[in-house]
Amino acid sequence: MSNTYCVIMAGGVGSRFWPKSTQKNPKQFLDVLGTGKTLIQQTFERFNSFIPSDKILVVTNDIYVDLVATQLPQISAKNILSEPFMRNTAPCLAYAIKKIEDEDPGAIMIVSPADHLISKTDVFEKVMDIGIHHVSNHNEILTIGIEPNRPNTGYGYIEYSKTDITEELTPVKVIEFKEKPSLELAEKYVKSGNYSWNSGIFLWSIKTILESFSKNASEILSHFETNDKVYNTSSEKEFINKVYQECPSISIDYAILEKAGNVSVINTDIGWSDIGTWVSLEEHITKSSDQNYVISGKTLTQKSTGNIVSLPAGKVLATKGLNNFIIVESDGVLMIVAKEFEQDIKQLREEAGKKFGNEIT
Repeated sequence: MSNTYCVIMAGGVGSRFWPKSTQKNPKQFLDVLGTGKTLIQQTFERFNSFIPSDKILVVTNDIYVDLVATQLPQISAKNILSEPFMRNTAPCLAYAIKKIEDEDPGAIMIVSPADHLISKTDVFEKVMDIGIHHVSNHNEILTIGIEPNRPNTGYGYIEYSKTDITEELTPVKVIEFKEKPSLELAEKYVKSGNYSWNSGIFLWSIKTILESFSKNASEILSHFETNDKVYNTSSEKEFINKVYQECPSISIDYAILEKAGNVSVINTDIGWSDIGTWVSLEEHITKSSDQNYVISGKTLTQKSTGNIVSLPAGKVLATKGLNNFIIVESDGVLMIVAKEFEQDIKQLREEAGKKFGNEIT
């Protein structure tokens, strides 16, 4: 549809993907799978197949504006929304909503993270088409839920009623959003069959989301409405710099989704992964003949299986008796972590920064 916009959120650091992902060059700007394209480039192309580039906006941090411009030359400078501080997803989306409203108050908006992988693009486009038509005709916020294939403790979950599903890809009312669960709870969610993983992909009309912000997060929206005349003008950046100093840091989930009563979900399988951890790459990498996952580097392994290896080009790794480890070297940092502790990489990164200097993080 001609009034559909896409907002790509690209301001995160990807701390669980350290040491490859750093503050200077985070995950969304990396080619993590060796495809020749970075995650943000893949995300842009995914949406550009049905949304023109002049209606695709990227929200990112000031320090990543040049990276976005370099990797996505198809996007004009005015469509790169620059945040002076990290304030989580609610402020960043409030900014994008007001900017789009200034151009087209009747617009439909799709929101997507920049660093997720979607392999079933045909299904994805079908889901987007259904979603666009749904939010065009219903005063609802629509989220895309992913059919879970295992109990995962690293994702949030969405509870819905199976009895409401009349046919495949039917939007159904969300009962409740669930925080990242314990393994025991995750097993119960998957077994019950009426929970999705929360993909972080949303669709809504500008009218609907502004109403929801006014009702549920007016303290955030009010900051961006103190001067409606600055959007898409030369005064926009100065205004946003001031607004962000006053704006709280809060996610769209907490600010809007968990409070709103008009949220629906489409439960689907689009070959989705948030590429949030090193282990999440295993689904997308072919095992080597010695049963390891080698992204880059040269390996000699003996009695060593299930390892994930990412090394600089030409670097040689020799192991014996090493199983199920994550082995990554990047910019002078060598990290070796057992897979069972992958959720602790973020903490390890923080402690390494304190001990050896934040430039390595």
